[in-house]
Amino acid sequence: MEKKGNITTTRTNEPTRKRNQMPIDKNSLEYITRSGLAGGISGSCAKTLIAPLDRIKILFQTSNPHYTKYAGSLVGLKEAAKHIWLNDGIRGFFQGHSVTLMRIFPYAAVKFVAYEQIRNTLIPSKEYESHWRRLMSGSLAGLCSVFTTYPLDLIRVRLAYVTEHKRISLLGLVKTIYKEPASTTLEAKGYIPNWFAHWCNFYRGYTPTVLGMIPYAGVSFFAHDLLHDVLKHPILAPYSVLALSESEQEERHFKHQRLPLRTWAELLSGGLAGMASQTAAYPFEIIRRRLQVSTLSVSQMYDHRFQSISEIAKIIYKERGWRGFFVGLSIGYIKVTPMVACSFFVYERMKWHLGI
Repeated sequence: MEKKGNITTTRTNEPTRKRNQMPIDKNSLEYITRSGLAGGISGSCAKTLIAPLDRIKILFQTSNPHYTKYAGSLVGLKEAAKHIWLNDGIRGFFQGHSVTLMRIFPYAAVKFVAYEQIRNTLIPSKEYESHWRRLMSGSLAGLCSVFTTYPLDLIRVRLAYVTEHKRISLLGLVKTIYKEPASTTLEAKGYIPNWFAHWCNFYRGYTPTVLGMIPYAGVSFFAHDLLHDVLKHPILAPYSVLALSESEQEERHFKHQRLPLRTWAELLSGGLAGMASQTAAYPFEIIRRRLQVSTLSVSQMYDHRFQSISEIAKIIYKERGWRGFFVGLSIGYIKVTPMVACSFFVYERMKWHLGI
């Protein structure tokens, strides 16, 4: 209460004003749009950060003949980077990156939106919080995102695989993939249109992608949320949780938003989550990359059938043994740690600034 002359006024404080603002419904179009924007921006930032490493990793994974001799060591990583720099300059490190951004924005947007919606369904309150529900939410979100954006991922890999010093037409590459021999299994079925069989060329390697996405996305979100819980333990909270004013704390509590971590803590939780998910899904990623470029090899260029997962797995094992399923994993760690850390950090901060 404040008295001015004979007039008594009531001062409304900031926390009270904010508490009167209802939180945004998580099932509303407004929340979905904001979370999608936050997810798309976070994915784009993360992919741009590690684009040079991503291209080198793809060249190693797909056994590109010009880079096979460099695979398997950090020294090889340096030599491969030098080779790209000498032949293509800085643009060589970002070959196919425009397609990456075209893919990653909708991919990350769908992934984070799906995760928020599925998690809200499976875990409507604290009483339902459990490890398997967290894993299920992340896995299903990953499956939704990869289905919608897989053709763009295939195009990106094909662009990154090409090492000849020449300008590559994106439209020409799309036409080339479409005109490649379709799966004989699909063509043999009379009820499947010819155009659909050729469209399936854009889904080469999709099955191992799905199999790999289940542990990758599930472990990623699960580990991130688990590490959030660990870092918010009363012993660590004074050092890891971002200091907020009383009004900000009340507002976040009212809107059911979790307290944000400090920058170092958020980056640490994201980086460790990325390493865990990468390890769990890496063998499937190797198989997927080989399937995506299988038609570019001389022996398979004129073969009118897709190689199966088991056939690719046998080839990889014959070439390098069990270690062949983890070629480039050390580079994967170097790539994934900053990528996932950046992704989760930007996403959490974007959610904060967008009021969700």
